[in-house]
Amino acid sequence: MEARDILIRPIITEKTTALMGEGKYTFRVPLAATKVDIRNAVEEVFHVKVTAVNTMRYEGKLKRMGRTQGRRSDWKKAIVTLKPGDAIEFFEGV
Repeated sequence: MEARDILIRPIITEKTTALMGEGKYTFRVPLAATKVDIRNAVEEVFHVKVTAVNTMRYEGKLKRMGRTQGRRSDWKKAIVTLKPGDAIEFFEGV
């Protein structure tokens, strides 16, 4: 898996924006991605030093539309902590 395939998209909410001040950045990643894969991808793409990676796995919600029902996809979130002094410029405008 390539580095650009591992980082699907950043997650930008009020809570994650507050975490950016602490040097923590949040990404949506594939279910199969490991912490080592995520660390290597962030370091390669953004040229920063990662000190910790925390992951959370979420089950897709059950949704109904009239009589029919379906499920949203399961997904995984990664919170990446950077070395003090490092920052990802991509998020600085947020």
